[in-house]
Order: sequence, then structure tokens, then C-alpha cells
Amino acid sequence: MSGNILELQNLRAWYSEGQNVLSDFSLQLRPHEVVGLIGLNGAGKTTFLKTLSGLHEGFRCDSVRLNGRPASFRDKGFKLSRYTVFAEDNSFQYFTFREYLSYAAAAYKKELPDADRLVRGFHFEDYTGTLLKDLSTGNKKKAFLITAFALKPELLLLDEPVNGLDFQSTEYLYRLIAGYKDHGTVLFSSHILESITLTAGRVLVLEDGKVRRSFEGSQISAENIREALHDENEL
Repeated sequence: MSGNILELQNLRAWYSEGQNVLSDFSLQLRPHEVVGLIGLNGAGKTTFLKTLSGLHEGFRCDSVRLNGRPASFRDKGFKLSRYTVFAEDNSFQYFTFREYLSYAAAAYKKELPDADRLVRGFHFEDYTGTLLKDLSTGNKKKAFLITAFALKPELLLLDEPVNGLDFQSTEYLYRLIAGYKDHGTVLFSSHILESITLTAGRVLVLEDGKVRRSFEGSQISAENIREALHDENEL
């Protein structure tokens, strides 16, 4: 037994056959850690998270193991272990936040969580009864983030989580991500260095669909990450 929550070996993903967006992509996630995935636009961050979330069909992976056991991204057990917040999400448009939270809790076979602290933290009190379709981009993002942190999945996946958030909500989200180790593991993608350096205990640098470098602990710095990306102007 490796002790990892998730292990992927040689993941390839594509939109057009023969033109891989991800190739030779291997990953190990430990229990109770925060891992940041950073890369320039087009590096494959969103494609990877969509694949991991079972929403991308063009892929092959030599091995997927969840808590030491063989798994598939679309297995019921895998689905119940992870929750994904995407950079943009227009699903469940005719649900209010409260209705969606109730639906998600039932789908994940959990009791309806008390999300009041999270609602206050994100200054979302005035929007809990509003249809998701009528929310601004930022408030819609808050609705899904609150649901994610309320459900406390074993594996929390976040795609560009600060996009669309105001300053206060961004600061609150940083605290939530950094403290999530008490509940499970976070893997989040970002092109914003501050998101990575303030929250992650391990950083994976994605370039051309592969993990090119990794940094951990005291190695995590803006200078090291910029150097690994070969382009200081993008960050």
C-alpha cells in the first residue's frame, strides 16, 4: 500500500485523436494535503480536471488507483469521493443555492450540511434564495464553492477558484483552502502565483501537457515557479 489517496500513471488526453493535450501525465496525491497545479494558458490544467471529473471522453490512462485500489474516473465510488468546482459552471440554472445544496448532499449520500458559516464568510447571505441563473458570475462561483466546502469531500478539485471573486471572498477562500487538510486533499489549478504560494504545500508545474517540475515546502516561491515556467511576464 502506497498511502496515496490517488495515483495516476501515464494519462493521455486529447480533443482530436493523435493530438494529445496531456501526455505521460502521472500524479500522486497524499491524504490531507493541498496541491497547486500551475501552468501557462493552454498547458492542459482544465482538460486534466475535466478528465479527472469524468467529463472528458478522449483519454487513456495506464493505471488509476484510489486509496490503493484500482478505480475509474466514472466509478460510483470515485464520483462520491470527489467534488469539482469549475472555473465556469452553468449547470442547475433553475435551482436556488439552498435547493442545489440539498440536491448535492443527497447525491453524495450525506446529511444536509450546515453551510451558514460559509455563507457568511463569502458574504452570500442575500443570494441563497436566488436562482443560479440570475446570479452574477462571482456569486455563482460562491454558490458552488460553498457547496464544495460544506460537503467536505475526500478529494476537492478546484479549477481557477479565485476567478470572478471579490477581494474579501478571495482572502476567505485562501484560508479555506489552506485549512482543508483537516478534512481531505485539495488539488487546484491556477495561473495566479499568489493563490499557489499562499495555500499550497506542494506545487506541480504543468507545461505542454506534462508535469515538468514540482516544488514542496520551502521550495515554493514565486521566483522558483517563474523560472520553471520560463516566462515571468505571464504571472
